Amino acid sequence: MNTLIHFAQSRLAWLTLTLSAALLLIIALFFQYGMSLNPCVMCIYQRLAVIGLMLAGIVGTLGYRSRFFRLIAVILWGISSIWGLKFAIDLVDLQMNPSPFATCAFLPEFPSWMPLHEWLPSVFMPSGMCTDAPWIFGGLSMGQWMIGIFSAYVIALVIFIIPTLMKNIHQTPRPM
Repeated sequence: MNTLIHFAQSRLAWLTLTLSAALLLIIALFFQYGMSLNPCVMCIYQRLAVIGLMLAGIVGTLGYRSRFFRLIAVILWGISSIWGLKFAIDLVDLQMNPSPFATCAFLPEFPSWMPLHEWLPSVFMPSGMCTDAPWIFGGLSMGQWMIGIFSAYVIALVIFIIPTLMKNIHQTPRPM
């Protein structure tokens, strides 16, 4: 347990999160530009969640010795991985259960103060349809793969924080 706690609070753990998310972003851009697979709105939201994971990893890598920065990084990790998982599940639902009444938007609904699709359209402008599944590998669509990937990030987060919580519980002085 001490080894897991030590690793969870190390720079290497946060760097691993950063690099794995960066690799996913590179792969997404390769699919878009190298394989001409147009991302839909749900894909863009998942892409943003991957960027959130990368930012969590960067915050953790730079501030791994600080409880405050680790807490910020863990919160960002949790929000990003759960949010990404939600959109991956929604995407697969749209693909598996097509309906003319259940469609996705043509443009992402970013806040008016942060229109990422206008600032950086090459990364955040959707050009595909959510109901299309143009890429299948191992019998699974990209959305199904992303469910597995985001689930792995959620599981890793739980594995990451439980030893730290257990350590804090055992170190808390008991009232007399």
